Amino acid sequence: MAGVRVGNRIIGSEAPVTVGWENVPRVEGSPLKVLFFTWFQPVVLFALIIFWYYAPNSIAKASVAIGIGLGFRAILFAMEWYFPRHQGWNITWKELAVDLFYVGLGYTFLDTIEGFIGSDALIGLAKEKLDIESVDWFMGLPLLVQAFAITFIFDFGQYWMHRGMHNWYPLWLTHKVHHYITQFNIFKGAVGNPVELFLIGLGLGGFFDFLPRAFLLAGAISMGIGIYMHLNVRFNTPAWWRYLFNTTEHHSVHHSQDYEATRSNFAGLYVFIDRIFGTCVDGEAEILGQEGGRRLSIREQMLQPFTEGWQTLRSRYGRAAGVAAE
Repeated sequence: MAGVRVGNRIIGSEAPVTVGWENVPRVEGSPLKVLFFTWFQPVVLFALIIFWYYAPNSIAKASVAIGIGLGFRAILFAMEWYFPRHQGWNITWKELAVDLFYVGLGYTFLDTIEGFIGSDALIGLAKEKLDIESVDWFMGLPLLVQAFAITFIFDFGQYWMHRGMHNWYPLWLTHKVHHYITQFNIFKGAVGNPVELFLIGLGLGGFFDFLPRAFLLAGAISMGIGIYMHLNVRFNTPAWWRYLFNTTEHHSVHHSQDYEATRSNFAGLYVFIDRIFGTCVDGEAEILGQEGGRRLSIREQMLQPFTEGWQTLRSRYGRAAGVAAE
């Protein structure tokens, strides 16, 4: 398999990867269908921004945001059912049960842990011990600028955390589990080892003060962009959207079975960060996973970072100790 040169790398030499937007299939059919799948994402994003910008204080609260998020996910789940991007990614009841286990894990155990040792808790402790004041000049900026700043600060940090997970073996052990998924659907972003899910959620936003409404707007922007990353639906997204934002296509390249392709598209929201640092690859992949598409059980997903790490330590230092003893 020859692959395609992208910068200094050869993409697709180990597994099939479609490189270049001109080679990615597009939604076809009636003019109404094409129109719907072209403008669905931008319209939803702008509608969310407008709603949270103008919503009265009586409904501008976290409980409403959670309700909107659940309803939107239900709509996207139905779209996956009727308009799948790849038939081979169609979800089964067993797959759904496993995914919902991870969704539940995130809303219960991980949320509890993050409340005690998450980035906000740790930053709050550091500010208290070191007598550091929050950076509050953001609060004087326009509301939309504050909301963008919140999302960008988090995504910029996530980019480097994610990239580090692919470049430093101890972090890769935690992240590797997520790369064993062999299909995309609306719930796949929740699948992973709890250690990785905790680490990827760390951020520096706690050092900055923003208006409460800005956080609601930031959450809406994050959902309106990032919710599609693991979605099994094809869109004819406008060129400006694909240039600025991470898409299902971008993220499928990151999850392909081709090694060089997985070392691209690290940002969670803003793929222009990848473009700045030379790690963006435009295109898509259908064949995903590790070890030829081997599936991991929940037990393996929970234990593999620790068992593989232990085996690596034994192999490296146990052999060294044996040689020294001789």
